[in-house]
Amino acid sequence: MTLQTEDQQPANGTLTAAISNAVVRRTAEYTGRGPTKARTIFRDDVVLVILQDILTKGERALVAHDREHKVIELRGEFQNAMGPVLTSDIERLTGRKVIAFMSANHIDPDMGGELFILEPLPLTAPQSAGDGERDAGA
Repeated sequence: MTLQTEDQQPANGTLTAAISNAVVRRTAEYTGRGPTKARTIFRDDVVLVILQDILTKGERALVAHDREHKVIELRGEFQNAMGPVLTSDIERLTGRKVIAFMSANHIDPDMGGELFILEPLPLTAPQSAGDGERDAGA
């Protein structure tokens, strides 16, 4: 199967593709199979990676035998194990600190989501004419 990467923001196309590829690669490393589609949305302090067609053959067999809850539980364990590595990948790629990581899976349709909240960028207040040091008595 071929991975299809879709990018939401053309200016960030290379970065969002790199993020999608990193998450797909890590998922395959941990589960034995990566998703076939990934899309990354990066806006402000939020990175969201939406994954499709994520279930392994074994997980699909469990679903077919009414064991969806076991698949969701197992996926949660994978995400807990992958969290630090995914966080490190996102920090390396964005150059920003991840302050929160959340993950979720859905059985039908076969999808997952990885959500990273980045440390806000420092605000830089614009200096207008006349701003600057003022005498305390003024």
